[in-house]
Amino acid sequence: MFEPELSVTGWFAARTRRSPGRKALTFEGRSWTYSELLDRVDRLADGLRTGGVGVGDRVGYVGTNHPALLETFLASSRLGAVFVPLNFRLTSTELTYIINDAGIHTLVTDRDRRSSIDPVRDQLAVRRYLGVELDEPAAGWGDIIDLIEGSPVSTEWSRIAADDLALIMYTSGTTGKPKGVMLTHGNLWWNVTNLMHLFEVRADDVTLATSPLFHIAGLNVTIPTTWRMGGEVVLHRSFDPQRCLDDIERYRVSTLFGAPTMFQMMSALPGFAAADTSSVRMIICGGAPVPESLVRLYHDRGITMLNGYGLTETSPSCCFLTAEHAITKVGSVGQPPLYSELRVVDDDGHEVRQPGALGEVCVRGPNVTPGYWRNPTATAAAFDQEGWFYTGDVGYLDQDGFLYIADRKKDVIVTGGENVASAEVENVLIAHPSVFDIAVIGTPHDRWRETVTAVVVPRGSAPTLEDLRSFAGASLARYKLPTRIIVVDNLPRNPSGKVIKVELRAQFIDADGLP
Repeated sequence: MFEPELSVTGWFAARTRRSPGRKALTFEGRSWTYSELLDRVDRLADGLRTGGVGVGDRVGYVGTNHPALLETFLASSRLGAVFVPLNFRLTSTELTYIINDAGIHTLVTDRDRRSSIDPVRDQLAVRRYLGVELDEPAAGWGDIIDLIEGSPVSTEWSRIAADDLALIMYTSGTTGKPKGVMLTHGNLWWNVTNLMHLFEVRADDVTLATSPLFHIAGLNVTIPTTWRMGGEVVLHRSFDPQRCLDDIERYRVSTLFGAPTMFQMMSALPGFAAADTSSVRMIICGGAPVPESLVRLYHDRGITMLNGYGLTETSPSCCFLTAEHAITKVGSVGQPPLYSELRVVDDDGHEVRQPGALGEVCVRGPNVTPGYWRNPTATAAAFDQEGWFYTGDVGYLDQDGFLYIADRKKDVIVTGGENVASAEVENVLIAHPSVFDIAVIGTPHDRWRETVTAVVVPRGSAPTLEDLRSFAGASLARYKLPTRIIVVDNLPRNPSGKVIKVELRAQFIDADGLP
């Protein structure tokens, strides 16, 4: 009996057979058709295989958005290997932990990130290093372009099962150490299938991808949905509001994905009012609540702005507010997609059925992770016996079954679309000689949603904000560093000694949500 292959490159190859000459990818003025892109992917897969990459081996990538990132992802999938995209904003110390935890066999790095890898190579178990856009040959580094161009196109590929691991994506853990979220080919397939039922994706769509591809939403929302239908992806290295606005008109972009702050920055440009955005049909937002004023601003230009809610563990979509409810249900993150389930539970795990009653949001479906890489304890803690995944977010359902997110149960700060584990920052800053005790919380920020705030009990003279940032700068990425310091005499703690951060937030954020 025929069974379609659901692997990432399996379905991409099937799409290529049906539309080989259509544009698949455009980057900085250069375009590749589906057949051209698949040819490069297969050559890279052969080159990776020759270098020792096999089924289950991990292939990492650290760098800004680039066609090589997508090619490495697809080539890894072709081999049954596991792709590990890494946050290029991390320090060498942070990257070392993740690379070794994942057990990366081959690491692909862009030229700007080599400076983060070279100093720690003796601490890494990586067997092969490949560079992207190398200015000149570098000792110990192969060139990924040479590898692609020098490898044959093989037609001998093993069939990849839906339950095989496709991706490990690291996310901030509440204990301070990043956790590797495992996602299978089936997880990714079902997420895209869910989204295609929500977005009304078209074969002539052009999607503009500017969000970092080391995040699951950047990698697995508009890019694969567009490719599944045979549309074109226009890729930017990073988000630049003016270039984004310019390329909307240049390429007649029809869909975009990003955090709300990105679209706020676009709308603040002097040329926004006169810009030609008539091709844009839909903007998909995630990572933070979408202000009603922003929804209405784009709505008045004929652009539907959709609000979604998801996690790395759910590939990422848990809920979506579709076009028909974009205005009438502003503030909601919508309803679960067709092939997923959602419920709200109380502290005892019982479903909360009363509209407006708060509880923890739980999800279940084929898009949900099987667990955390080499971390059975965290995996067991995240699921109940019926297979419900506990998100750590607190929300409620209204009388129509639409979800509203109220707070986070997990102690994670969301700043500029990045997740910051408070414990990770605390574990670094507590070693500062002028810090006796510390708690890190998120306080509101008008652009980044939240900012990292250090509440410090000093040891003698209080440290300055600059002291803390300088001390932690070698160990933490810049977006994790505090931008505000509050000095206190003591921290509120419960009988077991845990800091009561709800009290801290209530104390230092006024009724209007301002610090």
